[in-house]
Amino acid sequence: MAAPRSIGSLTISFGLVAIPVKLYTATQSTAQISFNLLHKECGSRLRQQYICQKDGQIVERDDMVKGYEFAKDQYVAFTPEEIKTLDEVGTHSIEISEFVPIESVDPVYFDKTYYLAPDKGAAKPYTLLTEALKESKRCAVGRWASKGKAYIVMLRPVGDVLAMQQLRFASEVRPAKEIDVAKADVKPGEMKLARQLIDQQQADLFDPASYVDEVRGRIEAAIQKKVEGHEISISEGPAPSTGKVIDLMEALRASLEKTETARASATKLGPRKAPKRVEEATRPARKTSKR
Repeated sequence: MAAPRSIGSLTISFGLVAIPVKLYTATQSTAQISFNLLHKECGSRLRQQYICQKDGQIVERDDMVKGYEFAKDQYVAFTPEEIKTLDEVGTHSIEISEFVPIESVDPVYFDKTYYLAPDKGAAKPYTLLTEALKESKRCAVGRWASKGKAYIVMLRPVGDVLAMQQLRFASEVRPAKEIDVAKADVKPGEMKLARQLIDQQQADLFDPASYVDEVRGRIEAAIQKKVEGHEISISEGPAPSTGKVIDLMEALRASLEKTETARASATKLGPRKAPKRVEEATRPARKTSKR
């Protein structure tokens, strides 16, 4: 993988402190696999055209303008120059306005992520800010403007690097309370089995490298077969869920047994012991007699 290249320079500012930094993208988008529209008869690619709904004429790009629909089928047109004046002026500064506990920022607000590295002569203040955020377990929240848009950003330490997380505005996030969730009573035995299942499948850390894009791999393999002149087999996908009501306790027991079986097979530790633990999870506590 090629070494990352800076895509810009910024300045982190709070109070009278200014820290010049370099901006790097934190993620790399995998090119999306897309399919073009072809003429079924000859296999030639089709070209998209824009048709005027009023007179049915083909409209070339030079004759197009952007407009906003303020009422049904009623528009106000804007020239490129007018739209440009409405855009937010880009800034080269991240203006920090507050420091908040990291856990107080719900991940539902997370958007694009960038990395920040100290520019020339900024190693010490950069390191000081990073370590202070680690020690305080807080993140910095501020504002940034780029490419005609204003952003809320959060600066948080990722190891020795500062990550700049773009955040969505409150108006862009639907409150979870708007979702109707039916209430249900959970029995102690059910909770114990559920916790046992979680304990069986727990991991100390999330390892993203252990997950691969299987769908993309399947599509790429099918494309390669087509390129080589082979036909691909068409198989039915997984059966849709029927929404059938299940016995929760039995489902939890079966899940525990399945997980334990897979673990015993993978680690070659011999016969599983899950059934005994499952039985113990729902067995009433044994009374002890006093002497």
